[in-house]
Amino acid sequence: MNRRKLLRSSAFAGTYSLLSPFAKAVGSNGELRVVVIGVKGRGSNHINAVISHKKARLVGLCDIDSDQLKRRVVEMEKRHKITGLKTYSDYRKVCEDKNVDAVCIATTNHTHTVIALTAAANGKDAYTEKPVSHNVWEGQKLADGQAKYGTVIQHGFQRRSETCWAEAFAWLKEGNFGKLTLARGFCYKPRKSIGKVKAPVEAPKTVNYDLWSGPRKVLPIRRKQFHYDWHWQSPYGNGDLGNQGPHQLDVCRWALGDPMELPPAILSIGGRYGYDDDGDTANTQILYVDQKPAPILFEVRGLPKKGLNWKNGMPNYRGVTIGNVIEYEGGSLLGGHGASCKIVDKDGKLVKEFKGGQNHIHNFFDACLSGKQNSLHNAENGHHSAALAHIGAHALSLGKELPAEQIKASLKGQAQITDAVDRMMAHFEANGIGATKPGLGAPLTTDGKKFTGEFGAAATKLDREHYRQGHTLPNA
Repeated sequence: MNRRKLLRSSAFAGTYSLLSPFAKAVGSNGELRVVVIGVKGRGSNHINAVISHKKARLVGLCDIDSDQLKRRVVEMEKRHKITGLKTYSDYRKVCEDKNVDAVCIATTNHTHTVIALTAAANGKDAYTEKPVSHNVWEGQKLADGQAKYGTVIQHGFQRRSETCWAEAFAWLKEGNFGKLTLARGFCYKPRKSIGKVKAPVEAPKTVNYDLWSGPRKVLPIRRKQFHYDWHWQSPYGNGDLGNQGPHQLDVCRWALGDPMELPPAILSIGGRYGYDDDGDTANTQILYVDQKPAPILFEVRGLPKKGLNWKNGMPNYRGVTIGNVIEYEGGSLLGGHGASCKIVDKDGKLVKEFKGGQNHIHNFFDACLSGKQNSLHNAENGHHSAALAHIGAHALSLGKELPAEQIKASLKGQAQITDAVDRMMAHFEANGIGATKPGLGAPLTTDGKKFTGEFGAAATKLDREHYRQGHTLPNA
């Protein structure tokens, strides 16, 4: 089987924490001196956030691809009149630089935690893109590191800075729609084949592949497109469950009141279907999280609506393709990206609409400058949202493929998961692959801190990845 601006809403009163003296700007005029690590893709958003903040100053750029680095430097000079930027290829040199106060991390998933903790150990604040970690163990180390080093470490789950969601949850918390019954999340996002190489390929000549590999072993490269397609290879990426998923899983945890322990049990169903390529992460997946006060159900679909034809668009659930449907006794909260969400009654009639967002990275800069961080933004909260995705991936990796009817029989009347399986099989049928045997993940359990039960040892072993000398976690 193929595997693997701080919120000012009243909803957050009393959620700020004071940080150590590290968490303040030491640059001239009280400016926060920032280096962006990883300048391609999301890195451009980080750069723009630094430039647009009144009290932050871009002092350097870091990337393992010298070509990307040069292009960004030229862009900064021509478009923004920013000169004299220091450039780095090695994140460790950034973290050692005493003329840097904070880093923004937009690198590959497998390097997020090691860079953030190396920065924190050197007294620097760190903003890291989702999913913030590559496995459960290092995510907990990230949370522990923030407490140990006393710096700001902020996750990249932007919904937490959107006032629309804060106001919606505050309204629902008043009991207007009764009890929460199910928190749903969706990533119905087109993901085409990444192709298949006949033999290992070379890294681009401008890439320092040893530094790119970071904590992982320097493995042969088996993908046509070096950049981005690492997302679908498990030593480096986490598939869409761990790529897009943490955004929506974070909203689900928010709805549940942000439980700060690993869930008692997780079930995962799915795999990689529709094409044979060099990816090994699921493109179709169901994740069921047994949690209180209500379960979480997350679904990934990377194939089109029908006929394996991308012109047919993507499926949706109640109009949502990438977003959340949070169900209560009296109706639902629906929303995705775009700083808006809405509440509808059980008949689908609009009851209330909320709009408004804030710049999440600016909130990070504000926390660095003030020495105060909203606990909703910190490493521990980010870790627990990402961990749900990691556990789901482990479960599927330890499972086996079975006929859909056999899987449904094993669910023993669990209507919510059974319905999701039925819809997944209908999706396969619409794409001409109805005979597909989905993978039924191993039932994983935890005691809130560690894996337990029949598959506990196997899940723990899978979760504890290799960390190469020179790229170990400073607090491991």
